[in-house]
Amino acid sequence: MSDKLPPCPKCSSEYTYEMNALMVCPECGHEWVPAESAGGEGDVTGERVVKDAVGNVLNDGDSVTVVKALKVKGNPSGIKAGTKVRNIRLIDGVDGHDIDCRIEGFGAMQLKSSVVKKA
Repeated sequence: MSDKLPPCPKCSSEYTYEMNALMVCPECGHEWVPAESAGGEGDVTGERVVKDAVGNVLNDGDSVTVVKALKVKGNPSGIKAGTKVRNIRLIDGVDGHDIDCRIEGFGAMQLKSSVVKKA
């Protein structure tokens, strides 16, 4: 790779940097794979990056911890903050629910990545 990094395809910022296999724009937060930028604009059909509440990238099979108490419909107690969830699956869910998991004592449910932290 050359010494000059490509500008951000979203906001044209010149302050991009490399993070593992991704290019990152610190101004708008856009992340992309350098090979994708040559393909053109539009809907990206590549891998979707899902991040937790503190910015860690999540993958299938990870363990996460719930960082916020959650109300569960039909259950008076809800899910307490600090509950550990193992073996998550990333999905394209409804209303931002992008994690499919099984929580002990509650069963199968979908969570938003913004309420969990990678364990």
